[in-house]
Amino acid sequence: MLMDQSFLDTLVEQLPELEPGQPFNPAARQYAAYYGIDFSAEVQQHLGRITVDGFDVAVQVWRPSAPCGTLVLLHGYYDHMGLYRHLIRWALGQRLAVLAFDLPGHGLSSGERASIDCFLRYQQVLDGVFEQGRLWKLPAPWHFLGQSTGGAILIDRLLHGPMPEQAGQTILMAPLVRPRQWGVSQFSLKLLGGFIQQLGRRFSDNSTDVDFLEFIRQHDPLQAQVLPVAWVQALDKWIPRIETATPASHRPLIVQGQADGTVDWQHNIKVLQDKFDAPELFYLPEARHHLANEKPRYRRQYLDWLGERLGH
Repeated sequence: MLMDQSFLDTLVEQLPELEPGQPFNPAARQYAAYYGIDFSAEVQQHLGRITVDGFDVAVQVWRPSAPCGTLVLLHGYYDHMGLYRHLIRWALGQRLAVLAFDLPGHGLSSGERASIDCFLRYQQVLDGVFEQGRLWKLPAPWHFLGQSTGGAILIDRLLHGPMPEQAGQTILMAPLVRPRQWGVSQFSLKLLGGFIQQLGRRFSDNSTDVDFLEFIRQHDPLQAQVLPVAWVQALDKWIPRIETATPASHRPLIVQGQADGTVDWQHNIKVLQDKFDAPELFYLPEARHHLANEKPRYRRQYLDWLGERLGH
């Protein structure tokens, strides 16, 4: 099955407002089937949009018949919820409802591709998604899982609040605080910031799963091909907000690959250990950055570890 840009443009244009009980229409099912996230034969599944802070944000809900909790899923930079089939399938197997969304500028959501002018806008979008969880009466506890930039958004929320009263565990996978070689990036930013608005994207080998790497490079029409300078500038302003924050009493679960070449994970782990109350760490010595799409054996290791801590 092919998934071209014209189909996706039409899907986005016709995306209905997200409402409880809304049917999963044929176009939505075709999109979900392409990305392997169509579980509508097993659970109730919905795709729609909400409007938050001037963005049309694409949101999906998967709800088993008798869920014992909810997983709120936040994807990483350049990603979208269509790439998270392994985690969605795992969560449904744990009898969790799943609430996922595309960040502004990503996937089916509106906004300049792969860009944002301020990281605090992600917090406003997160508030809008939490409101949907309440409208849909998604069951407590609400667990949160963020990959990379999704983890950064959750770190900010844990440090600056508020967390929903239904909150359960928070899972940070290869969380972003500083990217790798951030000092070099800051120097380049100062040189280029006033002259260049975007750079061409360089795809990295951020997983040991070669099929995943081929898919995002060759077969995923939702992949942005640029690195906007505005996003890097927003990150530059956001990092001190985290590194100078007052510590919080939360105890997140952190999964980190030790072959991660995308984030400065050694620095980031030290920051998180300083900011939180003895976070639990699970290291994967040979795993790279994109843990949501690592080799099956790596996924199995950390998902078993997480399942024990979620009580499933």
